[in-house]
Amino acid sequence: MSVLLPAVRDTLRAAGEVTFEVPDPDAGLGRYAGEGTPHGTHRPWSTWTDLADLLGAHLLTPDRAGEGRVRLTLRAHAPARDPDHAGYGPDGDWARVNKLEDPIFLATFVEALRRVNPPQGGRVLALGLNAGHELAALPLAFPDRALTVVGVEIDPAAAQAARERWPQATVHVADVNALPPELGRFDLILALSLLQSPGVRQDVLLAALRRQHLTPGGGLILGYPNARYRDGTLSYGARMRNYARPDLSLLAADVMNARRGLQKHDFKVFVTGKYEVLLTAIPAHSTTPTDLEL
Repeated sequence: MSVLLPAVRDTLRAAGEVTFEVPDPDAGLGRYAGEGTPHGTHRPWSTWTDLADLLGAHLLTPDRAGEGRVRLTLRAHAPARDPDHAGYGPDGDWARVNKLEDPIFLATFVEALRRVNPPQGGRVLALGLNAGHELAALPLAFPDRALTVVGVEIDPAAAQAARERWPQATVHVADVNALPPELGRFDLILALSLLQSPGVRQDVLLAALRRQHLTPGGGLILGYPNARYRDGTLSYGARMRNYARPDLSLLAADVMNARRGLQKHDFKVFVTGKYEVLLTAIPAHSTTPTDLEL
């Protein structure tokens, strides 16, 4: 790999596309990467998807290249801005993103929802709702449970899109830093991809939510992005400005600070996920539900 990686990278940079042959990963099932096979050094499919992500490229559909061999092509991502460059309204690229199509997010989010386990008729507060795609996980997690959903979104157009998608929900156009007290208290509070936004003070917002808007038995699910979208592809790793590679230091610090603060106030905390790290907090005295899988 130490020879292959720079060679593929240099060709990709020069030509925008590179094709090469490797042993068929299917023929080496059960072997570890680097172990020999009759057709060469085994590497699983995940190696090649990771290489494509690392080099900023799409892995195209492989071709057969003779017995025990396949031909791979990597094509560089097209130059494109991040999907939030034009804001979060329904006409921007961000409105095209549906996180529930990521199987890891879908599975871990449903598990997190079932850990909090809001009661029948319980109230759910979704902060930074955007167009409300992620609310579709609620009926997946609780197919026989009616819940009252309240959303808060600062962008009026995105809030209107959420109302159209979820007419049974109440959606407010408001800044999460100035939540109106009349919102009341909730059995579940969601804040996905919100707490690292400019102008949001995590410690201040979490304290306000805990004191003013959470029921005694309620829980929170906080989402921290650990990826970005590049030419329609989900690319692993939290990005920092002017850093060539993902740097997880700010993400780790924010997650650990939230975890410590919630544990200090008698919450059990679970940290799960991959492309979006989910922190789930439930009261320390509550029983952790089982049968969490979708």
